[in-house]
Amino acid sequence: MRKIDSYRRLLEVTEKTSLADLKSIYRNLMKAYHPDKFQDNDAEKIIAENKSKTIIEAYHFLVSIAPETIEASLDQYNNTISTSSIEDFEYKAETLTINFSDGSCYEYFGVPKSVYVKLVNAPSQARFLRRHISTEFVYRSTNKLVAA
Repeated sequence: MRKIDSYRRLLEVTEKTSLADLKSIYRNLMKAYHPDKFQDNDAEKIIAENKSKTIIEAYHFLVSIAPETIEASLDQYNNTISTSSIEDFEYKAETLTINFSDGSCYEYFGVPKSVYVKLVNAPSQARFLRRHISTEFVYRSTNKLVAA
């Protein structure tokens, strides 16, 4: 959740910000921090490059968890969690990454360690995921991220 909050603060948006507004805010920030604006000053150009990389990363991340993005892929997500088995999972810094047998991969954010421990010890990890994780935590598909 810290990652989400920091990206929202960086772009000065909320969870209710639409994709169209997010795109507009992103474009305006990129205009302000584009490295080409600082051709005469190398120090400012390096700062702008770093800032623009962070803005790009934040924008793509927030697009991936936006309600419109989630809604557009909801049928595929529901199909994956209801018909595919869990192949592998990893937990790091309140982020749970789950790989499914159909090749899908999802990240869940803000997952407490206690929930992860319950997942590990559950008799049916897929059922535990459906009941206690899939609808409770912000998630995003990482399939396109791996392919890129």
